[in-house]
Amino acid sequence: MSQEKYIGMDVHQATISVAVMDAHGKLLMECLLETRASTIVDFIQGLHGTLSLTFEEGTSAAWLHDLLKPHVSRLVVCDPETSRLPPSECSSGSRPNGWDPV
Repeated sequence: MSQEKYIGMDVHQATISVAVMDAHGKLLMECLLETRASTIVDFIQGLHGTLSLTFEEGTSAAWLHDLLKPHVSRLVVCDPETSRLPPSECSSGSRPNGWDPV
């Protein structure tokens, strides 16, 4: 059984919306975290396996990159202006970029 996990974060000043998927694209969990270093690191350390993390470039991106890089196998910071899929390429069941589970 694969232990790969893919983590997407939608980062805001006070909170971070998080989604975790397995290697088959199955949604394992969604949660809302406080944008606080100890809370974020505790969450990441609670996940097991090979972790790949992505979030968009923004005001907290450098801080978050430096905070989480030691805790994940792969970290990608995306440019929101060049990484969005056109609506025609999204499946009807997919969530749009910038989704918020709350």
